[in-house]
Amino acid sequence: MNKIIITIILIIGLNVFIPVKTFSSTHIENISTQSEAAILIEENSGEILYQKNSQKMMYPASLTKIATAIYAIEKGNLDDLTTVNRNATQAEGTRIYLEEGEKITLKKLIQGLLINSGNDAGVAIAEHLDGSIGIFSENINDYLFNEIGVKNTSFKNPHGLFNENHLTTAEDLAKITQYALKNKDFREIFGTKELEWKDQQWETTLFSHHKLMGERPYNGVTGGKTGFVDQSGHTLVTTAKRGDVNLIVVTLKGQSQIVAYNDTVALLDYGFDNFKTVSIAQGEEFTFNNIEYQMPSDSYFTVRKEEKPLQNITDKGTLEILSSNNEPITTFNLEKISKQKNQSNELELNKNKENSNSVAEQHLSILMPISIITFMIIISFFYREVRKI
Repeated sequence: MNKIIITIILIIGLNVFIPVKTFSSTHIENISTQSEAAILIEENSGEILYQKNSQKMMYPASLTKIATAIYAIEKGNLDDLTTVNRNATQAEGTRIYLEEGEKITLKKLIQGLLINSGNDAGVAIAEHLDGSIGIFSENINDYLFNEIGVKNTSFKNPHGLFNENHLTTAEDLAKITQYALKNKDFREIFGTKELEWKDQQWETTLFSHHKLMGERPYNGVTGGKTGFVDQSGHTLVTTAKRGDVNLIVVTLKGQSQIVAYNDTVALLDYGFDNFKTVSIAQGEEFTFNNIEYQMPSDSYFTVRKEEKPLQNITDKGTLEILSSNNEPITTFNLEKISKQKNQSNELELNKNKENSNSVAEQHLSILMPISIITFMIIISFFYREVRKI
């Protein structure tokens, strides 16, 4: 009993003291989706554009593999040669047909995991990184909590096969996908539509199981992952880009594939039709009360297309983004430009001026003798001509 109380206190304490990235305000819109839970976010700004039961704990099925993939990419070495153990070959469901004792790179396992949804690849990855599924589950949950900031996720395996305690939320899956997309290796594999495959037992072409990347193409789709077990229903993660807008859609417990895809397309259409993302470049400067500030990193916010956002600098060096009705949209903490940096810039300008003056002086010192000689030649010529007269 005491152990349970201590555990609860530790969990509460971690949620209080560990800072996590949160999504900003939600846009309210009357959109009808049939999946039990769904969320639409803009990737760069993190803005929630639509949500439905987004914090409800649910079964993700193979969407788990997004977390397994980014964990493996960041904690492992893609060139590592792994040895497949018997446990991997006995994995149920979709496979890439690994054989016991087979040597295969970690990158190829991740490709088989994401593109063909190989459950055997998931087990092989877990055992390679952490020795067992049990230790892997503990470590990936710590990773997701500490590195990504998820609040309501507890994974018990690397592939998403049913376990009553294997749970997450649409919001957490959106956060995990948003984080993973920052990694170029993940983006490359996640966005692969087809891949020629040859290993010890199987030679074929792998095709993404996500229909918006194949048989039902959607303009702008950049990646996706499907999932299904009886208890989870149809689950789907989809990413897409048009212009400056990058969208992530998560749908959970669709009653059918058609429902999951229709909900996803409806949410993508809604996002692209109604929103724009504005960027503020790193180093962009702002002035308030003669104090200079700059944006410390590339930053983004998402607003409706018709919105003309306003900017306001506070005396605390915060950049407020406001709607045309002066309603708050988001805020960014600016970085004060130090006097030392200004002095350094002035010194650099003065140095450049001095260099310019020095170059001019050098050119003048060369031109003066040439000018004098030229002048003497002209005078001599006119003198001779005058004497002839």
